[in-house]
Amino acid sequence: MQLLLLIALLLTAAALAYYVLCLFCVVAFFRAARKSPLPQYLHRPLISILKPVRGLDRDAYQNFASFCGLDYPAYELLFAVADPDDPVLATIEKLKNDFPDCSIRLIQGVTHVGANKKVNSLCQLVREAKYDLVVMSDSDVRVEPDYLQQIAQLFADPKVGAVTAFYRCVSGGSFTADLDAIGMYLDSVPGALAARWVEKRMQFAFGWTLATTKGHLAEIGGLEAIANHHSDDFELGNRIASRGYRVELIHKPVSMVFPKETFRQFILHELRWSIGLKNVRPVGYFALIFTHGLAWSVLAAAIAVSMGWTGLAVGTLLAYLVLRLALLWTTAIWGLRDCEFLGRMWLAPLRDAITFSVWLAGFFSNTIVWRGLVYRVKNGRLLPIKVADDSSNSPFRIGIRPVP
Repeated sequence: MQLLLLIALLLTAAALAYYVLCLFCVVAFFRAARKSPLPQYLHRPLISILKPVRGLDRDAYQNFASFCGLDYPAYELLFAVADPDDPVLATIEKLKNDFPDCSIRLIQGVTHVGANKKVNSLCQLVREAKYDLVVMSDSDVRVEPDYLQQIAQLFADPKVGAVTAFYRCVSGGSFTADLDAIGMYLDSVPGALAARWVEKRMQFAFGWTLATTKGHLAEIGGLEAIANHHSDDFELGNRIASRGYRVELIHKPVSMVFPKETFRQFILHELRWSIGLKNVRPVGYFALIFTHGLAWSVLAAAIAVSMGWTGLAVGTLLAYLVLRLALLWTTAIWGLRDCEFLGRMWLAPLRDAITFSVWLAGFFSNTIVWRGLVYRVKNGRLLPIKVADDSSNSPFRIGIRPVP
């Protein structure tokens, strides 16, 4: 029993050390961002914003409209819709009528390139884009007027090959959406910054905002080269980084508008992310064993109580709770300035319990459900299997959780 307690305490200590590292990285990033304001926007290349769209997201019109009044001299906004009966078409037409001064184009009839439908649309959009600098953005993203200014300025440095962003959550008060949203603050942002610190640079990007140039895309074989991959955003950022270019983060987050989803849909896309991560970074996926502080602190506390060491049990659980909540507060409230999330911090242990369970489940499956289709993921590639019944309102919500 003492050996089991020692193992549980060591795993707990590893997770707590990881939380401390994440705290350090989060504070360092946001402090540097605030001390180093962007210079005057002298670099203003023409930009094409690419939006692969499928289905009607929550607040879709407001999301799209935020891209129509950007404080930027010249850009175009391109939508790709594969289904001629897609309900989002009416919303795009309304957008074109309401913003006649914004260059908005709708591309229909997407060519099949691979199993990843989002990448199929993006391939079409890149071919249709007028300008070299392309900004790929998901349909559930909302931005502020200086969005393109931040992106463009970073590309003034020729060593920058891709630009990405964190996001602030707009959950609408739904319980499952809040559970979904808290993952950005607990895992994605801290994990990405810790990975960047350990690896000395970012070697991945996030799909909700991913900017690069047609020239950089050509160097990696175009988007067609990743048309069968599950984690297209990770692959794109990783391949650009492998060419010696930097992947940078803009200082301000975008906003992600979460759908009203069932608990089953939430679990399915969490499992999809885990299986995708396992395929692209298998060693890193296993290394997540050292980040699950709730599971190991509860195990250590249970063993300690059974041995009569109540003080050790209480101390272990308190150490987990204090560090985890400190990391959540620092990332969400202080870093990303999502003050509305303060009242939802109590969800952290529940979210950690779900994340641990999904992580374990990810070892035993390579099958995912994505937008009504069932795929097998093998070596990071999508292999279609059959149609499934999944009415998720989150088309193309596919991403990567960075690991240390």
